[in-house]
Amino acid sequence: MLAVTGMAGVVRYGVTFWLYRGYPAPMVAPSVAPARVETISVVSRALGGYRDAVDVVLPPGYASDTARHYPVLYLLHGFPGRPSDFLTVGDIAAIDATLVAAGKMQPVILVMPSGTRAYFADEEWADGVVSGNQWETFVARDLVTAIDERYRTIRAAGARGLAGYSEGGYGALNIGLHHPGEFGLLESWSGYMTADNIPAVFGRNPALLRYNSPADQVVVAAPRLRAARTYIWFYCGASDELAGQDRDFNAELADLGIAHHFFELPGTHTWRLWRSAMPQALITASERLSHG
Repeated sequence: MLAVTGMAGVVRYGVTFWLYRGYPAPMVAPSVAPARVETISVVSRALGGYRDAVDVVLPPGYASDTARHYPVLYLLHGFPGRPSDFLTVGDIAAIDATLVAAGKMQPVILVMPSGTRAYFADEEWADGVVSGNQWETFVARDLVTAIDERYRTIRAAGARGLAGYSEGGYGALNIGLHHPGEFGLLESWSGYMTADNIPAVFGRNPALLRYNSPADQVVVAAPRLRAARTYIWFYCGASDELAGQDRDFNAELADLGIAHHFFELPGTHTWRLWRSAMPQALITASERLSHG
């Protein structure tokens, strides 16, 4: 009996560590009104009719203030990853509710899609060469349309942000540069600026790799980004091996006259960094997005 109990404890510890990566389980103070978290499925034509699982965080007051419409921050996970990582490891719903209660940010709807059909399938949040694997189009068209139809959103580019960590940060920039005027804010948390050469996604096509590399595509997109007043906010760990790409992208944005802010934090490519910067990322989204 003791052995069984001990094994159960080990299993519980393992599951808890997997969910929260060693961090405490998310919670808010009793005085803080919690955000509401729900999971929906979005049918995507870009993905051949696939139903993508999407986590949505509705801010405190959403249910009671039925006349109010909200900006939306779309959040893309890294690889390997899943949307719930923002909720468990990132503690994003609890941080969001706490910041709203403290008056440090205005309410924003948070939307976290899944960027893959299988946990270890790397899709890069890009329109792949295989039919029905158009993840960029899913985010920019199918997901945005579904969220606007289902929730009380402000249906304007200035009220839409696109953010993500690691591969999701790359995806946010890549999608945003391909769709100037659809997202008023782009945030990259330790993202990269040159597409990974993944044949299953890009088909060993150099032109397709350049098209999906923000370092190259930003030159093409610059006039429309400036016209749309798109704001790019990004950071990386000073010890991250990708830091050089981010620094070069910062210089490129400055040369092109694109509104942006870049900074480095102590650390590397881990959730410790992204979790510590989560309040700043959410406050920036609240400040930069239109609230009607």
